[in-house]
Amino acid sequence: MKPRISIVVPIYNETELVPDLLRHLSELRASETIIVDGGSTDDTWQRLHELKTDSMLCLHADTGRSVQMNTGALHAKRDLLLFLHADTRLPSDALASIDDALHQHPERRWGRFDVRFDRAGPTLRVVAHAMNRRSAWTSICTGDQAIFVYRADFLRIGGFAPIPLMEDVDLSRRLKLLSRPLRIRRAVTTSSRRWTRYGAWRTIGSMWRLRWLYWWGVPASILAGRYDRKP
Repeated sequence: MKPRISIVVPIYNETELVPDLLRHLSELRASETIIVDGGSTDDTWQRLHELKTDSMLCLHADTGRSVQMNTGALHAKRDLLLFLHADTRLPSDALASIDDALHQHPERRWGRFDVRFDRAGPTLRVVAHAMNRRSAWTSICTGDQAIFVYRADFLRIGGFAPIPLMEDVDLSRRLKLLSRPLRIRRAVTTSSRRWTRYGAWRTIGSMWRLRWLYWWGVPASILAGRYDRKP
């Protein structure tokens, strides 16, 4: 039997993105969609309730992607969890692609998509290619790549660690003990806003510096102070 999929979306102060996000989620026709607001101070929560469909569940949680995604996972009732950032869009056949990949590789317990940027010039095309290759080599995945995992396995390993940064890296480390991730080459499209705001090379340098420090044991709570992001 094909796994039924719950899409979990953490959101925070993204009122302008809400209409397009909800339209996208409706088009995917997932068996369950859970949007978890992290205490937005703008009109995000109001917009969610104005525009959501009956099949969408909107929840409150403390601010932070880890907390928000764990909250969504605990309320999910489907076999498989797909964690989607509010500014990332899945290909139209994403759910079918997951079903097919898991059917072909039943030993795999989790996976991710390749990624591309919505406004990708030559530099960001190189960045996306490097991200996808790095994930293929290391089995370490980022949240922008739309990580999916069997709900039972996610809960068994304790879900996302309650850390303000690198929660996707930490989760990948633990999921690697269960299996290598599936790679779905049909790319998700994620926002390039951070890259264009700060500059591609500056952003790359910052992200690699933070990742290097994390690998060397610097706590995520300290690194978070050096990284400005929305959940």
